[in-house]
Amino acid sequence: MTLELVTNGKKKNMKMNKTQKKIGKVMGEYKEGTLHSGKSGKVVTNPKQAIAIALSSAAKKAKFKK
Repeated sequence: MTLELVTNGKKKNMKMNKTQKKIGKVMGEYKEGTLHSGKSGKVVTNPKQAIAIALSSAAKKAKFKK
């Protein structure tokens, strides 16, 4: 997936890294109301909690890759 960045009237294509994709996926789940937290399985209603879950899961995936 590519993003378009406009600077000084010129368009540049930027690639999304895997962390950004993971965060986008988790935030999409939050907006749909399907994001669940940890072992309790409760639906996440706080956007700050959704961001924390997204960053945590992205960090776990990056750590696992190494």
